[in-house]
Amino acid sequence: MQLRDGRHFAVAVVGGGQAGLATSWHLVRAGVDHVVLEADRVGSEWRSRRWDSFCLVTPNWQCNLPGFPYGGSEPDGFMVRGDIVGYLQDYARSYDVPLAEGVRVTQLDPGFRLTTSAGTITADQIVVATGPYQQPWIPALAERLPVHQLHSSQYKNAAQLPDGDVVVVGTGQSGCQIAEDLHLAGRQVHLVTGTAPRVARVYRGLDVVAWLDRMGYYRRGIDEFDDADAIRFRVNHYVTGRDGGRNIDLRKFALEGMRLYGRLVDADPATLRFADDLRTNLDHADAVSEGIKDSIDAFILAQGIDAPDEPRYRPVWEPSDVPESLDLQGIGAIVWSTGFRREDSWIRLPVFDGRGYPTHHRGVTSVPGVYFIGLPWQHTWGSGRFGGVGDDAQYVVERIAEMQFHWLAGQPRRTVA
Repeated sequence: MQLRDGRHFAVAVVGGGQAGLATSWHLVRAGVDHVVLEADRVGSEWRSRRWDSFCLVTPNWQCNLPGFPYGGSEPDGFMVRGDIVGYLQDYARSYDVPLAEGVRVTQLDPGFRLTTSAGTITADQIVVATGPYQQPWIPALAERLPVHQLHSSQYKNAAQLPDGDVVVVGTGQSGCQIAEDLHLAGRQVHLVTGTAPRVARVYRGLDVVAWLDRMGYYRRGIDEFDDADAIRFRVNHYVTGRDGGRNIDLRKFALEGMRLYGRLVDADPATLRFADDLRTNLDHADAVSEGIKDSIDAFILAQGIDAPDEPRYRPVWEPSDVPESLDLQGIGAIVWSTGFRREDSWIRLPVFDGRGYPTHHRGVTSVPGVYFIGLPWQHTWGSGRFGGVGDDAQYVVERIAEMQFHWLAGQPRRTVA
């Protein structure tokens, strides 16, 4: 749709990814006048910030946006980058979404006044659906290093990098998968580990995601956990859906020639320095994976499920004499898989805590009429993913409709003046 300067909407949704589109779907069904503002085009984040071999780590059957479940021929497969973009574009075409593409919101002011690249609009209520991956973060010590560097969001493939060894910093999902991509391309990889856990791809005849789904894990609300705040900021388990899905075992990579290190703690223009915690990091990742298997075993036993037995994981490599520094001579590039920070400076409303994180309950903030969608663990594990964002969108839209009903009933509108 064409956005006109000065227009007013009942609801403005900022962001046209899966979270914004799921919200719009529910708003359309509720008959609520709204607009979805997308800075680029639908699917652009998946297209521009993912490497060439990227694929989902959750099976396709978990792609279940409202009114648009996965309908392909490989429900147990893992969509690659292009298919993910296509899925979102097809979703946007599947219903009458009031989408304004190429419209960037630069400021949200009190009174719910939105300054955009297409002019200024206002709304009665605002949904922020900009996602968790906004500002790539690289540690300040990177400025000291005279080596070609890029963030994981800029990585595409091994041929993109200069000749020489490659250092990958970080062992979350992106770091491990990029390290594998480089390793399979024949590059010498130096992988700097962290505390991220891992999970097995398959256990006792089923994808672990399928077991956890049966166990109800993905439907548990965050308020059911004793350490809710810690869970919300926890790093995802590393695993891959590449080539049909498999484990990522850093110990196996080490056997094959990848060089592993502890956490990066310091650097100068010639040297990287690491903590002496590689063994601890590997043992922790394995312990989390085996703990998940323990819970699956208990579920199988309690439910009387006929599932094949499977031997437990045995470490194939143990670190010994791990160097605590690395000379940068011969290093062609460093890939920083160090995550993202939120960038919400455009929001001029009191909706954030002391860390700059949105203060909310299930996406409903303390400012009446302002909501968030698509935050990791907004309510459940699936809140920031294709599998659960629709439930959060439904909840938020129900609150939006309630607010509208109160206004129609004559109650005063409450906005930040």
